Amino acid sequence: MRSASKSRRAGTPSLWTRLWARLYSVVETIWRQERLGIETQGRGLFNLTRELEGVVLRSGIVTGLCVVFVTHTSASLVIQENADPAVLRDLSHFLADLAPESRDWEHDDEGPDDMPAHARSAVTKTSETIPVTAGRLAFGTWQALYLWEHRRAPHARRLVVHIVGE
Repeated sequence: MRSASKSRRAGTPSLWTRLWARLYSVVETIWRQERLGIETQGRGLFNLTRELEGVVLRSGIVTGLCVVFVTHTSASLVIQENADPAVLRDLSHFLADLAPESRDWEHDDEGPDDMPAHARSAVTKTSETIPVTAGRLAFGTWQALYLWEHRRAPHARRLVVHIVGE
């Protein structure tokens, strides 16, 4: 008895290969990557949701994932409540208590807020992933994405936004 692979003619793709090729031709994956510049006003949380929605809209992607990455070690990203500003203030106080400027930090090359900013960034995130559904970011009712500036002085922060889907 001959094996199935030997019974095929040379050069003829298998049934699975033909099915995968057909499926791939029906579902086309699209990706878009943009870099965003955000000017902060110093320490605080800056809502990025509107800028991200613009990138999603320009991408034309209906269903997929949006990955956001901040390219700095003294700022971070956080998905948090967008309705009550007291939530953001309380989080800021919590993180300031966790990594206070008054601590005797060894690294202080750029001032007393330098190392606390690195510590705050280390316990938060430098990237977030948000689903894209029906061409929009699939945030919950009270959610938004914030850039969290951990330094006192204003900074020009760079983000990479990568969206993949169909």
